[in-house]
Amino acid sequence: MTHGSGDHLEQNRRYWDEQAAAWHGPLARDHWAQEERRWGLWATPESEVSVLPDSLAGVRAIELGCGTAYVSAWLARAGALPVGIDVSEQQLATARAMQTEFGIDFPLVLGNAETVPYGDNSFDLAISEYGASLWCDPYRWIPEAARLLAPGGQLVFMRYSVLFALCVPAEGPVSTTLLRSQFGLTRLDAQSHVQFILPHGEMLRLLRSCGFVVEDLIEIQAPRPAHRDYAEAPADWARQWPSEEIWKARLSG
Repeated sequence: MTHGSGDHLEQNRRYWDEQAAAWHGPLARDHWAQEERRWGLWATPESEVSVLPDSLAGVRAIELGCGTAYVSAWLARAGALPVGIDVSEQQLATARAMQTEFGIDFPLVLGNAETVPYGDNSFDLAISEYGASLWCDPYRWIPEAARLLAPGGQLVFMRYSVLFALCVPAEGPVSTTLLRSQFGLTRLDAQSHVQFILPHGEMLRLLRSCGFVVEDLIEIQAPRPAHRDYAEAPADWARQWPSEEIWKARLSG
């Protein structure tokens, strides 16, 4: 498998610093204030999907591509010891402001999830909700997650679904027509950013090659009614086909 030159890291950093932080930042407070953990586009409750371990007390966790770090804040409230890493200074600035406002403190690291400045076996849980799971090269960040995790450690990540990637155009809402080939699907280049979505077979082989055992793959259905719509993913579409999915895997050991 060949990979890109890494140009996506700088392109995505600019996207989040210059564009996305402006609209994503104002959402941070709502996410930080949530009493129940909710995931992804459709605010799927943790009670429905059981993304996290039953007990988080003392769990060493790293959020790969943490953005405004609300997932790390959820983990910290539950007794975990999280670290958040993100490539965007603007996103981390919002995260630090939220730490001050909510009185929750944990390390925030400026860097990318493909090369994390922590040693081998440093964490028990690696997690990514539309962070590294979408914005980093999976052939780089998943081996890095495996390196960071102790034997028996858990990897959890959420991303757009493969079907969504096959049906979404470069601009505009997702279609009911297949618009690109599944064979060779890896990298989706837009004008201002780069995203990565591997087909299920390739993802399974990659995870296994890094020592992971896949425990679950949860395909999310939009609720009725949905709390909101999205320009790229209307709720009506996402009630019929999964627009996003959650992977749960454990490192052998």
